[in-house]
Amino acid sequence: MRQSYVYIMSNKSETLYTGVTSNLVRRVYEHKEKLIEGFTSKYNINRLVYYEVFNDMISAIAREKQIKGWLRKKKIDLIESTNPQWKDLSEEWK
Repeated sequence: MRQSYVYIMSNKSETLYTGVTSNLVRRVYEHKEKLIEGFTSKYNINRLVYYEVFNDMISAIAREKQIKGWLRKKKIDLIESTNPQWKDLSEEWK
């Protein structure tokens, strides 16, 4: 069973993007390099500020849908529960 991830990325003005992937390192790289057209490239979403790991994609997708349904305040509380400084969690991967 492949691990899956729900992640939240942001930019300098704290615009939020929630996504799901089976390869977090590759997906974050794609966002940072603007390899995918759309919301994240348009708004320069380039910092990984939160993620969760799941044992299956079905659970990850369910969690993604749950988070996407939340108000912004609840998403911010989730991020700040583990990353109060809004550090780019992918920086340590280099």
